[in-house]
Amino acid sequence: MTGAFDDLCDFAVVGTDTAVGKTVVTAGLVGRLREAGVDARAVKPCQTGYPPDDDAAFVARACGDETAATCLRRLEPALAPAVAAEQVDTDLSYEAILSDCREAVADAEVGVVEGIGGLRVPLADDREVVDLVADLEMPTLIVARSGLGTLNHTALTVEALQARGVAVAGIVCNEYAGETTAERTNPSVVSEMTGVPVETLPPLSLDEPGDAVAGVDEHLADSAFLLE
Repeated sequence: MTGAFDDLCDFAVVGTDTAVGKTVVTAGLVGRLREAGVDARAVKPCQTGYPPDDDAAFVARACGDETAATCLRRLEPALAPAVAAEQVDTDLSYEAILSDCREAVADAEVGVVEGIGGLRVPLADDREVVDLVADLEMPTLIVARSGLGTLNHTALTVEALQARGVAVAGIVCNEYAGETTAERTNPSVVSEMTGVPVETLPPLSLDEPGDAVAGVDEHLADSAFLLE
């Protein structure tokens, strides 16, 4: 199933892989909503590789407000959460993460849950990121790479979400420069393959975290699947 975001509804931002730009897109969307007077808040269920990685802190800096983002769990190993927790002998409860996500989202006018890596990343208690997104029952925006290989990764991500009854509101091909034939053709082919609207976001300088908000506002403001 597919569907656009309803006005002021909670949603999730997931990726086809790790390091595809979920945090930049999340920061941009949360910042844009907050600039419009909406109490939007990013929720990171679990951060691994901390420090130095801290996605919630990036979103907060981008929005200029520490209340713009919250992280529910932090683990040092840069691994999937379930694997990282095992490495440091820490208990990680899926039900607790799910409950805390619901509570954090409920505390905001619009909650934006940022995924961890891709959908099949082990989260906790034999559950994966896709289980969390499905159990939260919120529409989802997919962030994908723009270059060669993204057709397969993105189509499989859409398929996995739809198989769990998750509404896929749209796809963002991140760091789109249009320098190769693959890049130039991927957005239209992905849309044809999945039936989901696709937009592109060019490489952003990100000299300051706030550049993510300005970039999303400039390049994705008119996207049909994004909140107006």
